[in-house]
Amino acid sequence: MSTTTAELAKAMADAWNTGQAERVIAIAARAAPADAEDEDVLVLLGLAQQATGRHPQAAATFRRLAQMRPDVSAYWNNLAVACRQAGDLPASEQALLTALSLAPDDAELHYNLGLLYTQQRHWLLARQSLLDAVHLAPHFIEARLQAAYACYVCGDNTHQETMLSGAVDWPAQPAEQALVLSAMLSVQGNLDAALRTLAHAQFPAEPAAGVMRLRIAAQRVLLYERNNQIGAAQNELQQLPPEALDALPADAEQARADGWRAHAAMAMRRGAYAEAEALYQRVLACTIDDESQASAAFGLASARDRQGQYPEAWQALQKAHATQLDIARNVVPELLATDSRPLQMTGGNIEHGTHADWKPLSSPDSRQSPVFVVGFPRSGTTLLEQMLDAHPDFRSMDERAYIHDLIESMELVGQHYPADLANLTQQDADQLRGVYRRMVGEVLPDLGERRLVDKNPLNMLCLPMIMRLFPHARIILCLRHPCDVLLSCSMQPFRSPAFMVLCSSLQRLAQGYASAFEQWYRDVDAFAPHVLEWRYESVVSQFDEQVARLGQFLETADASPMARFAEHARDKRFISTPSYAQVTEGVHRKAVGRWQNYREQLEPVLPVLRPWIDRLGYTE
Repeated sequence: MSTTTAELAKAMADAWNTGQAERVIAIAARAAPADAEDEDVLVLLGLAQQATGRHPQAAATFRRLAQMRPDVSAYWNNLAVACRQAGDLPASEQALLTALSLAPDDAELHYNLGLLYTQQRHWLLARQSLLDAVHLAPHFIEARLQAAYACYVCGDNTHQETMLSGAVDWPAQPAEQALVLSAMLSVQGNLDAALRTLAHAQFPAEPAAGVMRLRIAAQRVLLYERNNQIGAAQNELQQLPPEALDALPADAEQARADGWRAHAAMAMRRGAYAEAEALYQRVLACTIDDESQASAAFGLASARDRQGQYPEAWQALQKAHATQLDIARNVVPELLATDSRPLQMTGGNIEHGTHADWKPLSSPDSRQSPVFVVGFPRSGTTLLEQMLDAHPDFRSMDERAYIHDLIESMELVGQHYPADLANLTQQDADQLRGVYRRMVGEVLPDLGERRLVDKNPLNMLCLPMIMRLFPHARIILCLRHPCDVLLSCSMQPFRSPAFMVLCSSLQRLAQGYASAFEQWYRDVDAFAPHVLEWRYESVVSQFDEQVARLGQFLETADASPMARFAEHARDKRFISTPSYAQVTEGVHRKAVGRWQNYREQLEPVLPVLRPWIDRLGYTE
């Protein structure tokens, strides 16, 4: 390097180290053509261009560096970031793949590739790249946060929880990221950590800071409402005066929508349904992301339904489902095919009599086994869970997919489910139960001698695994009129992409319902489990008798605490399912026969449901 070039590079480095990015660019502009091609000069110039928002110029600079030194992964990484910021996403991906071929164990490269896929809404690819980054650098907090969000979008709750482990101790996050992190922590039931994340958020400069304060206030309202802390939500709502939302600049659409959505949620809680309808319409008039659009459309449908505006409510539901399909298309595009089966069937190969050939294994008795609450979603499983959790002898862990996880763990090691259940050794079964109990222990470290309640509706599709590990378990199948089930599913903003697709049309949903019960009764015939059929309509009309019946099935001397479930649910704060508000109100008949208001819409799927309406003892 000549003296002139060395001095040039030093002057640029001094300017860069004192935060004078514009001066770095100015010095480079005075360089002779030969000096301008020096590697150190180009690195500093590219960084300064990037720092000042000159992304196309930065991309051109880093491309020159990558061509000069194609063996340096950092230059390809810098090129990729500059291309992504400049909007050239294909070039960014190609540069990152080149960098990874040179440095496959570089966590930052996997992280940047994950960010690129996130921007492209290629969520499965984003999730894998970000999980890879965390695997290589477990303390890479930004990667953990982005991986958790990708898992959140993909409906991967297990990995999301793993990524957010220890998040309560993370350093303060920029306000935009704090909003995302707090939402995910709330979904996990950790309201205190969610609120702490918002309290420590780092704000941008004004006027953007004022906009972010309104968004964070709106988030607090929704967090408190979601956790049934209505007084706290109402107090927080005072930080969102309507005139402040109206006064927001035109480019603050998301903040305006967040604020109106918070007001709408509280109007629904007050029973001011016409007001809520108008507020949700204001949200939908904003230019916002798909998730916010879908949430507002479901809210609008609920507000109209409460006012008896059934055709208008159904119209809002169609918009909600169309928006959710757009979300799901970027996660599970294969499920949008007309012949797809969004509801994954995990069993069905155990024929009657085959179970008798299983190798006998020792297993826990009924009192040492979980109580499994199953049934098609929206059949009253949350109500029953809260009844059981209200009893001092039982403890629920909210909705977890741990039995599904055990099935996945079998398949990952090359075993075929359910066929290979027959070949499990005592050690295999003990290990699987040990994994299950460790997962439970992370959620309920204080379970002690209380009986575990494992409520996951679609565990009805996992009966072979349950019977292999806990053959003496008490299982409660929740039933409700199939048409009421379908209507209720249609009106819920499920987070699972597969369920978004399943509920997108009544035809898909009806077929999924029929397939689930076909498998359930086929498995029941094969295994003859200890099952109690728990009918929602009977609970509503004969509550005391049904509580006594439940206590008898579970061999509980005094079932009376179960009757105080509504009070218990109010004290519990977070309940993960869409029924979080309803179960605090006690038992009522409003949800019985509700489908008749939408009979015209449900009429085309009655032929699919009719066999199950008859078999389950219902009428049209």
